[in-house]
Amino acid sequence: MYGFPNTLCISINDAIVHGIPGNKALENGDVISIDCGTLINGFYGDQAYTFEVGEVSPEIKKLLRVTKESLFLGIDQFRLGNRVGDVGFAIQKHAEDNGFGVVRELVGHGLGRSMHEGPEMPNYGKAGKGKKFQNGMVVAIEPMINLGVRNVKQAEDGWTILTADGRVSAHFEHDVALIDGKPDILSSFEYIEDALNLNVSV
Repeated sequence: MYGFPNTLCISINDAIVHGIPGNKALENGDVISIDCGTLINGFYGDQAYTFEVGEVSPEIKKLLRVTKESLFLGIDQFRLGNRVGDVGFAIQKHAEDNGFGVVRELVGHGLGRSMHEGPEMPNYGKAGKGKKFQNGMVVAIEPMINLGVRNVKQAEDGWTILTADGRVSAHFEHDVALIDGKPDILSSFEYIEDALNLNVSV
């Protein structure tokens, strides 16, 4: 899409999103985020997961855990009568309370017959502010959380977005529908975590 040269966005370590797959070998201690879109029966899906490569440091383990927790805290706010700011506030508070930087320049989005629809779903915000949610809405909620500062820069390839300080970033994404006033998660991490033999899921 949009002229991106590959079918998957693969972002390693300080690459936050939109990484272009390459020939660089992964090393013990790396993290790798894989962001994948789908088009089925005229409707789009979008999902991302950040993987540990070998044994990562305790602070990186915490980053991945907190980022995934923030995703589910945000999803829990996607309810009838709530607003975009409620989701962003929940994500931002959990991430920043744990000392991490919340990316501002990249946001989640609505989903449907286009990959990117309204409303934009920032991972920061003020509770009670923004567009009010309605039954039938479908959004992609996708915290992008940095180990260090929240600031970003663009790589020379014109696509990859990097952390400004060169520290690691994490990215998790689910597609969620608002059904009968409550969030219904349409995507799944279960098959990933079963393959990784992860016994606990947030």
